[in-house]
Amino acid sequence: MAAAERTYDAIVIGAGSVGTPAALSLARAGVRTLVLDSNASPGQGSNKHAIGGLRATHSDPAKIRICLRSLEIFGSWKELTGFDIEWRKGGYAFAAYHEAEERTLRGLLVAQKKFGLNIDWLDKARMLEVIPDLNRDGLIGGTFSPDDGHASPLLAGHAFYVQAKAAGAEFRFNENVIGLSLDGGRIRGVRTDKGEALAPVVINAAGARAAEVARFAGLDIPVRPDSHEGAVTEPVAPFLGPMVVDIHPIEGSANYYFYQHATGQVIFCITPGPSLWGFDTRETGSFLPLVARRMVQIMPRLRNLRVRRTWRGLYPMTPDGAPLVGRTNEVEGFLLAVGMCGQGFMIGPGLGELLARVVTGSLAPGDAEVLRVLSPYRKFEGMEKLK
Repeated sequence: MAAAERTYDAIVIGAGSVGTPAALSLARAGVRTLVLDSNASPGQGSNKHAIGGLRATHSDPAKIRICLRSLEIFGSWKELTGFDIEWRKGGYAFAAYHEAEERTLRGLLVAQKKFGLNIDWLDKARMLEVIPDLNRDGLIGGTFSPDDGHASPLLAGHAFYVQAKAAGAEFRFNENVIGLSLDGGRIRGVRTDKGEALAPVVINAAGARAAEVARFAGLDIPVRPDSHEGAVTEPVAPFLGPMVVDIHPIEGSANYYFYQHATGQVIFCITPGPSLWGFDTRETGSFLPLVARRMVQIMPRLRNLRVRRTWRGLYPMTPDGAPLVGRTNEVEGFLLAVGMCGQGFMIGPGLGELLARVVTGSLAPGDAEVLRVLSPYRKFEGMEKLK
């Protein structure tokens, strides 16, 4: 291919939950965009392991703002594009069976409402109206955010890909990034196992491989993968609307969450405690007994459901549970959109629009504050409470 045909305005490394919607937003903004991915098609990294939950219910104001916009995009997608991505607005319910969880959830409400979340604390009786099958014994109450929901990561990823291509973005699959081309302290392009592509802007959206890509620019970023397991059951008649989340930590798990898909299957995941660092995606024998015991405790009617499949994916984690987003000081033109901490699917569409505004120099009100909060150069203090 001639060199002129390999010259772009921006190159995105990674065609996953962040890279693909970013390409869509960039192309719609008139930016000549190339997306590179070592896999054979979009969404074949962490994206295909996601269980599909979509929420703006976070404790971090930057993530709240980004995800509120993501929910708008998911919610209007079928109407605007004709693609059915299986969006369902069932809400998220964080149940509290212990005083510690009640304090955490109640303590977050003021900030969550301040940044636009539709969320309230429900006492035991009202919580049982929303989710009648919760275990009544010991239930204190919980928070409920009705505008959250879920969608299909595979269908959504494909829909973003089709729309991005229609807008002019170019995708190259089965192409491995082996280095960055630099001119002094400025980005020049990307080197792959199939040649070189040139652009004054390169966005690292490489998911679990983000730290490896950053090292090509001489940067050491605090992103490392943590293995999480998920599963899906046989289909049964509809009985559950919201995603149910229990943030109570016990030995072996920090939290877990589950919801019923429109097909009737219950899909669930657990956050291991302590974290399982590394790139190992082989299923374990400990996951299902641990999460099943926890789920049946909170919802006894799940006891007889049969599990059809389990899998294991990677969460690219940061020290405080929030993404690293923004330009790098060391290399001009090199941007980070990494460390989604397992929430790339819900963050991706809103973040894609933000990245396009960064690249085109057209920041909207509130963008500067979001970028400050998610700055790669921030102090990592504490942990996002609803990660």
